[in-house]
Amino acid sequence: MAGYDVFARYYDALTANVDYAGRAAYLSQLLERLGHRAGLTLDLACGTGSLTLELHKLGFDIYGVDSSVSMLCEAKDKAYDLGADVLFLCQKMQSLDLFGTVDTVFCSLDSINHLPGAEQVLETFRRVAFFMNDDGWFIFDVNTPYKHEHVLGNHVFVYDLTDIYCVWQNRYNPQDKSVAIALDFFERQGKTYTRSSERFSEHVYSAEEITQMLTQAGFDRIQIFGDMRFDAPKPDEQRLIFAAHITNSQNGVFKA
Repeated sequence: MAGYDVFARYYDALTANVDYAGRAAYLSQLLERLGHRAGLTLDLACGTGSLTLELHKLGFDIYGVDSSVSMLCEAKDKAYDLGADVLFLCQKMQSLDLFGTVDTVFCSLDSINHLPGAEQVLETFRRVAFFMNDDGWFIFDVNTPYKHEHVLGNHVFVYDLTDIYCVWQNRYNPQDKSVAIALDFFERQGKTYTRSSERFSEHVYSAEEITQMLTQAGFDRIQIFGDMRFDAPKPDEQRLIFAAHITNSQNGVFKA
């Protein structure tokens, strides 16, 4: 996630309903079903590190990468409070450049949808493949076309929290099925409020498009699940879980 300097200050408050512990447990169970030992694990686009730290609590040897310095500052503060020795790196997904290879990569909560186009998604997949050991697994999720059109759509959401009032406005583009998102924050400062804003977009990709790009990047044994489940997605699924395997690593032969 690039930028998001304003969003980072309020992200945890606005996502307080996300069951990070449950999602970490699900990912751990999914790896068991795949017969894969996590080994060294990367949490790609880790944001404020909530999922990273839940996975760390489960015993994962994990570190996080995100493009937002502000998000990573929040993640580092949380790790410090927990006494968790977790490394966080500031990098863009599509220009990932690790110190070495990893065995497992997670990328959660529609971070792939925040990339600006299919070329950037494919580049991200290629980078992930390049830095994965043989027999590694890349597990990530994406928001579905159904969610973009029917749930996010042209809707407005209001969050009235103790010290923050947030208006979340979406504008749906039927041509490319993208959603332009405008966030306006009003933070209580005594008897007044300070306003700040954030603007970004989500881009939709079909299961077929994602599968094709994963194949181009060198992944195989691609599986698709419903969100937080181990069965096939439903027609009105809002989030898809992808699990993609690397048989023959491309280490050392990456082509930009």
